[in-house]
Formats: sequence, structure tokens, C-alpha cells
Amino acid sequence: MPANLTEGLFSTPLFGILISLLAFQAGVFLYKKTRSSAFNPVLVGMVLVILFLLYTGIDFETYNRGGDYISFFLGPATVVLAVPLYKKIGLLKSNALPILAGICAGTFAGISSILLMARLFGLDELISRSLVPKSVTTPIGMEVSRQIGGLPAVTVAAIIITGIIGAVFGPAICRRFGIRDKVALGVAIGTSSHALGTTKAVELGETEGAMSGLAIGLAGLITVVLAPLLVRFFGQLF
Repeated sequence: MPANLTEGLFSTPLFGILISLLAFQAGVFLYKKTRSSAFNPVLVGMVLVILFLLYTGIDFETYNRGGDYISFFLGPATVVLAVPLYKKIGLLKSNALPILAGICAGTFAGISSILLMARLFGLDELISRSLVPKSVTTPIGMEVSRQIGGLPAVTVAAIIITGIIGAVFGPAICRRFGIRDKVALGVAIGTSSHALGTTKAVELGETEGAMSGLAIGLAGLITVVLAPLLVRFFGQLF
């Protein structure tokens, strides 16, 4: 293939989109073959893209011309999670108070634990603020990070890692602590590990997926309000 044609292909958004889709499909294939949470499609896809870029020497900016298009659909994809919730609206109404209390408690614990551990391990203020919105979906997390003086790029990385850990280990942790109620499982996974965790919750069952989808939205809203207040409080406390 002529060099100018190759360079032209790499410089188009189609290149980043194609590489991302191929890597993700490879992850889906491995997951279906192994049925192991360790081969989460997002994790596998991310590793494959990184290895490909390192091997070929293609810079991230070139790849991300297509990646930006994929990121644009994060918001609409999150909204689609409201579909299973609509099917379980009766269950939501009958458990509204415990669900809301669980999401509030989970969000508060997630933000507070990050700020406490950041102080304990002496992390830089910029990094600690960037980690605060690690448990919410990417569009919300990036805006919260900017709002509290964090670095969105670090926040995105933390959100991805948190989601993968939640998808891989979340159900096992819940079983270990005897959490078997479907509503509680969904709320716990969605509050702690946003959309990536919710993909696992959907596999567990329709109820778990619906409650996890609800938790994503509410946890995001609560984080928008709570994060600046807790950052200010812990800043004054320490």
C-alpha cells in the first residue's frame, strides 16, 4: 500500500473507529469462549488498542480522531439503560426509599474514601481531586472533575479502571458478603461501577440491570452536588 495512502487512512476518524470496533469484537469473542470476567470485552479491547498503538508507533492523537466519535455516543448509550428500568417501574416504586438511601450512602462512601485515602497516602491534590468522580459515568465524571479542579484525563482512566474492577469482581464481592437481593445487587454495582458494571448486572438478571441503570443516573446527580462540598470539607479538615 502506498505510504501516502496509508498516512491518509491513519489520519481519518475511520481508523480510530475501526481499530476500536475490531478490538472490542475480539474481546467479545474471548469472553464468549471463556465466560470469564477476567476477559471483560472493554478491558481486552483497551489492552489490544494500547498494544497496537505501541507496536505500530501511531500516536494517540491520530487514533483519538475516531475515538472522539465513539465518546460522543457515551451519553446516549447511558440513556438507553433506562429501558429495563421502565419495565421494572413497579419494583422501583415499592422500594423507592431504600434504593435512594443505598445510592446516597454508596456515593458518599465512594467520594469520602477516595479523599481519605488520598490524604493517607499523600497524593497530590490534583490527582486526588481527579479521582473523586471515579464511580460515575464518563460524561458526568469529566464535568465534575473540571468543576472541582481535577484533571479529566486522569478521571477518565480512573472511571474505566473502576468500571472494569466492578464488572469483574463486583458480583463475587456481593456474594462473599451475603448480598443476594436482586435490587441490592443492582444498586451496589451501578453506584460503585457505573455503566461498565451495569453490563455485568444486566447479565445477572433484568432486575439487577434495571436497578443498576437507575443507580448510574442518580449517583451521577448526587456526585455533582456532593463532590464539591466534600472536597471543600476535607480540604478544611486536613
